[in-house]
Amino acid sequence: MRAIQLQAYGAAPVLTEVPDPVVSGPLDVIVRIGGAGVCRTDLHIIEGQWREKSGVSLPYTIGHENAGWIEAVGAAVTHVRVGDAVILHPLATCGLCRACRAGDDVHCQNSAFPGIDSDGGYADYLKTSGRSVVKLDPSLAPADVAALADAGLTAYHAVAKASRQLRPGDKAVILGAGGLGHIGIQVMGALSPADLIVVDRSPDALALAKDLGAGHTVLADGQEVEAVMEITGGSGAEAVIDFVGEGGAVEAGIAMLRRAGNYYVIGYGGNIQIPTIDIISTEINFIGNLVGSYNDLVELMALAAEGKVKLHTKTYSLSDFARALDDLDHGLVRGRAILVP
Repeated sequence: MRAIQLQAYGAAPVLTEVPDPVVSGPLDVIVRIGGAGVCRTDLHIIEGQWREKSGVSLPYTIGHENAGWIEAVGAAVTHVRVGDAVILHPLATCGLCRACRAGDDVHCQNSAFPGIDSDGGYADYLKTSGRSVVKLDPSLAPADVAALADAGLTAYHAVAKASRQLRPGDKAVILGAGGLGHIGIQVMGALSPADLIVVDRSPDALALAKDLGAGHTVLADGQEVEAVMEITGGSGAEAVIDFVGEGGAVEAGIAMLRRAGNYYVIGYGGNIQIPTIDIISTEINFIGNLVGSYNDLVELMALAAEGKVKLHTKTYSLSDFARALDDLDHGLVRGRAILVP
């Protein structure tokens, strides 16, 4: 089969031929890829930022946002059949550790992460676990929802966590209305009664945010903190959900937070620098977010099937992967880029 493999850090991946994956265990599932999301994390992987953390041996196939159709299953897989359309939870988990048994499978102690520490979905086929596949509603096509497997799941996980703390009349700020943020805006509208303020440096992104239901949009032009404080009556927001995490967004976001507020960190690249006395005296909380659980993905797919969450996508053929990565790197993708074998 064809696969896009990283052969050396700092070098462009290459399209090559590799053996088809085969079922070797009772819970194995082979998926014929119908869509693979192109994520900024893939750029970081190529640059070598994940070299130490992933511990993967090169060459290997990248791509961790995947959906497609069941091609083959192990003997113990009974909840899906060959031909079923599915989306893949990004982790292949054990089901036996305490985290898995608590439903917190994103913190599985024995997981594999296809596309990060094992072969991923920039390919014709991908091998994963039966524990990882979520059957799609007939209204959903794999290429249309593939990026929800990680970008959407991460956004859902953070916003759902925030929504459980928000009440009618509260204010929530979303920093960044791009690939993850535009999903978070929709999830917030579906789950929370809070009044939503979206901050971004792009007028086009803010226009999209308004179309998606944001109550207020604020241009990040150096005066965004003052604008948010005016909207919130000088108190700040009960929640700030940061999909940027660098370039001054963190400092601005913290300044937008009210006393006893919650700051949800999703974007990364910057640093949180705040005197500990300020955290204590205001009782603000910083909450990290990775990706969501299997159950989070099931819930997100329910919202997608109801039309409450939609991806803005740009599709590329598998052989056109280099242009997809370059377009993402240069900010030319609105929403998410999807490779379609």
